[in-house]
Amino acid sequence: MAVGYQDYYEALGVPRDASNEDIRRAYRRLAREYHPDVNKDPGAEDRFKEISEAYEVLRDPEKRERYDRLGSNWRSGQDVSGAPGFEEYFSQGRGAPDGFEDVRVQFGGDGDFSDLFEGLFGGRGGRRSARRAATRDAVLELDLEEAARGGRRRVTLGDGREFEVDIPPGVRDGEAIRVPGANLLLRIQLRPHRRFRFRGDDLETDVDVAPWEAALGAEVRVPTLDGGARVKVPAGSSCGRRLRLRGAGLGGSDLYAVVRIVVPKKLSRKERELFRELADTSKFDPRRS
Repeated sequence: MAVGYQDYYEALGVPRDASNEDIRRAYRRLAREYHPDVNKDPGAEDRFKEISEAYEVLRDPEKRERYDRLGSNWRSGQDVSGAPGFEEYFSQGRGAPDGFEDVRVQFGGDGDFSDLFEGLFGGRGGRRSARRAATRDAVLELDLEEAARGGRRRVTLGDGREFEVDIPPGVRDGEAIRVPGANLLLRIQLRPHRRFRFRGDDLETDVDVAPWEAALGAEVRVPTLDGGARVKVPAGSSCGRRLRLRGAGLGGSDLYAVVRIVVPKKLSRKERELFRELADTSKFDPRRS
């Protein structure tokens, strides 16, 4: 079994001269689409691992330069797939560093919460690294709320060793945290969120308002990473208006509440009468304004 070649640019759907920002945007879009927590289709998990591996290489200038120069041989600079004993070595599971087959993270004292994460050179033998002395990379997945809070975490390796790791509040996607004494580098990967989404460095969330609230103005509650906040919707607001909550995003960035006008699906007799009266009285034409 020879080591398969994966075109990282093709995996992310970007050209070879793509900027770092283009690569990050492509990764975030694909990660939201194929993350196993939100995509249950067969093959989604493998696709997610593929784009994660591609991102981890192309986001690093040194790794990207080696990949551009050496292609499929970028890890070692030479093709060892045909060497005697190569297939037997990986087929017996010896391609992964000692104690790294089962790596998990236990979150601050909550005994029933743990995450399984794997090294970026983990998985099948073709993607493993035999560089035992080199720093190992691993992916640590966090919810946005966990990333915002930060805190002390216990990292347990497969060989039983445990390490305390400080997750800084507001840690960002792709940032790295070195585990002291473990020769291990944790790469932060933020899970897609059902309520919040990134726009650049800031966060966005939708806020539903009634037609009369949008027309007359109102004060409504907006969800935030640490609970909620009240925000004023100015009179005359249309769908898509962005209301800024300064410092309420991740790590001190801003949170924007995006107005979404919601019309009642069912109207009472009185509500229907009032809407008809408004339609007969108003001269407003949204298609001409």
